[in-house]
Amino acid sequence: METKDAASRDEPELTYRAASPGDVPALVELVNSCYRGDSSRLGWTTEADLLDGQRVDKDGMGELLGRTNTLVLVAEAEGELVACCELQRGTSGAYFGMFSVRPAAQGTGLGRRVLAEAERTVVRTWGCRVMRMKVLKQRQDLISWYERRGYTNTGRISPFPYGDESFGTPRRPDLAFVELTRELPADLG
Repeated sequence: METKDAASRDEPELTYRAASPGDVPALVELVNSCYRGDSSRLGWTTEADLLDGQRVDKDGMGELLGRTNTLVLVAEAEGELVACCELQRGTSGAYFGMFSVRPAAQGTGLGRRVLAEAERTVVRTWGCRVMRMKVLKQRQDLISWYERRGYTNTGRISPFPYGDESFGTPRRPDLAFVELTRELPADLG
């Protein structure tokens, strides 16, 4: 499933592939560096003001890679892991989650390119025509970023899993997720 992303003259060429069990340590480091702690503050997508703790651990990542309906898409530039996302096949489309772009590379267009490849992947691999995701409702800047890429806020809200430390330790009592969706054109594949 390895594919290449043609880059403009200022953007590095990206290679995409499905993650393998050997990628677990690097994926855990990447995901946690994007979402939590001081390292995440180098980028604009940090959740450090909302959640403490880890976003994922080795066991959770290994379990994710073992699912038959899930693909963790990895993006590499010059042999270095620079981004990843979870893609999960469902009965009414695909789920997009755990989107992680190296904090120092955020704001360079890399995330836009990886999201576009994720959309092409679910159309090509599973024939999915809808992509769904959940975003913390407090992340209005991130929700706006997805809306600029064609996603619509459905208005559906789901509760944050308070008490489940595997997703992190909440720093506030009002966390919840909003659902975003996008219909994917068949010609993306």
